[in-house]
Amino acid sequence: MKEISIVIPVYNSAECVEKLTKEIAEALKDFDYEQIMVNDCSRDASWNKICSVINEGYPVIGINLRKNSGQDNAIFAGLTKASAKWIVIMDDDLQHSPHDIPALYKKAEEGFDCVYADFPKKKQAVWKNFGSWLNGKCAEFLIAKPKGLYLSPFKIIKGDVIAEVIKSQSLFPYIDGLIFQVTQNITQIPIQHHKRAAGKSNYNLIKSIRVFAKLVFGFSVTPLRIASWIGTLCALAGFGLGIFYLVEYFTGKADVTGWTTLVVLILFIGGLNLISLGIIGEYIGRSYLTVNKNPRFTISEIKTNRTNHND
Repeated sequence: MKEISIVIPVYNSAECVEKLTKEIAEALKDFDYEQIMVNDCSRDASWNKICSVINEGYPVIGINLRKNSGQDNAIFAGLTKASAKWIVIMDDDLQHSPHDIPALYKKAEEGFDCVYADFPKKKQAVWKNFGSWLNGKCAEFLIAKPKGLYLSPFKIIKGDVIAEVIKSQSLFPYIDGLIFQVTQNITQIPIQHHKRAAGKSNYNLIKSIRVFAKLVFGFSVTPLRIASWIGTLCALAGFGLGIFYLVEYFTGKADVTGWTTLVVLILFIGGLNLISLGIIGEYIGRSYLTVNKNPRFTISEIKTNRTNHND
């Protein structure tokens, strides 16, 4: 068994693959490791670059997906092939330095199941920082994340924890949520966040919202409960207004005023109904796709420096 497996989802990062691989080799020269790079159907030459570093003899396993499946599904594909005692997950753009992996490993060896990299200063857009903060606050409520713990995409996890994580049948996996379902023996250490080595970020607002939706709808029925409570409050308010207007009518105080209020209330309650139906539909749709066993990802090719497989 190797000591460390490094799982890296790759998307449109051809300019980073070679440099990242060389830095990992330098940082882990004293470790028996494997590097698993999952090409999530990149539009550039990322797969060719992965094949190139494999042909150069680096301990790299390349996984080429048939279609773009999203970051978490690409990570999941890599985790299913990882076999080391410890599994590192990191990005492909060198914002996570491979030279920090030994520090994560050393901390994990103290007896933790998972160690996150905490970035005191993040070199990314302001809206991404806000999104990370919001996601973290929701995670405290939904998956019992400890306050102050940053759910970093750069982390090291014990192999037997990952063995439990990949048992998940969800079509919409959220790796951090699955980790917290398995263990609470988690900590973090401060790590420097670096600028992207080349190109531009592949993460946009829509993708961030999708990640947020995985957390909200994948690990809690809280949205359904919130919708139920709002519906109950609106029903009680409507009942109270009904009594009020009946009293107004029978006491002869009723007139034609209040038309605007009535229209606003109808639009407001109708909007709440549609939101509630959308929440219910999201749960039903995700359950339907999962029950039908739609594939999370499909692998076109697996390549190592020893063999080349077509699946």
